[in-house]
Amino acid sequence: MDDRTFKDGLFAEFSRIGKCLSSPKRLEILDILIQGPKSVESLSRMTGMSIANVSQHLQTLHAAKLVDSRKQGNFVFYELADPAVLRFLASLYGLSEKQLIEVRHIKEQFMGPLSEVEGVTLEELKERLDSGEVVLLDVRPKDEYEAGHIPGAVSIPIRELADRLATLPRKTRIVAYCRGPYCLMAAQAAELLNSRGFEAAHFDKSVHDWYEFMTAQSKEASNGVLADSK
Repeated sequence: MDDRTFKDGLFAEFSRIGKCLSSPKRLEILDILIQGPKSVESLSRMTGMSIANVSQHLQTLHAAKLVDSRKQGNFVFYELADPAVLRFLASLYGLSEKQLIEVRHIKEQFMGPLSEVEGVTLEELKERLDSGEVVLLDVRPKDEYEAGHIPGAVSIPIRELADRLATLPRKTRIVAYCRGPYCLMAAQAAELLNSRGFEAAHFDKSVHDWYEFMTAQSKEASNGVLADSK
C-alpha cells in the first residue's frame, strides 16, 4: 500500500463522521442522548419528528458507530456508543461558539429575556453545596434524572414545578440545573421561582460537566498530597 492509498482510505473513513453529522436533526438526537438512553418514540416527541424520520436518522448514526441500540420489551432504546462521542460533541459546541458569531447571537436572542436570572459557576456551586447553603433542583425529565444526576439534587421536572412549589423551602437559596448551556429550562425555572418569592439562581452546566469538574478537583488534590509527601 502506497502513501496515497493509505491517506485516501483513512480520510474517507474519517469523513463518515462528518457526513453523518451534517444533519442538524442528527446532532439534536445525539445531544438528547447525552442525558441517557431514549426510546424512538421519546426521541420523536422531543425532536418534533415522525417516528419514521427519527428511525432513519438513528440508522445513519448507528452505521457511523455513534449510537448503540437495545431492545427493552416492545421498545427499542438508543444511547451514545461511547463516552468519546460526548467529548467530541463538547468540542464541536465549543469550536462552533468560538468561530461562529451566529451561535452567540442565537444564545443572546433566547437567553436575553432571562439575562437577569443569576448564574452560578461550578466552583460556586460546589462551595455552596459543601456548606449546605443551597437546595439543588434538577428540572430535567424524571428519566434523565434517574439516568444520572448531581449528588443531592432534588428532581422536579420543569413541567411540574409550578404545582410543586409548596414542597420547596422558602428560606434556603435554590439553584436549578438542566442539560447544560444550550438548555433554557434551568433559567426558566429560576425565573419562575424568583417571581413566586423564592431566591433562586441557575447553573448552566450539565451533569457531565459537574463530574468532569469533580474528577479534576480530585486529581488536583491527589497531586497536592503526593507533592507534599515528597
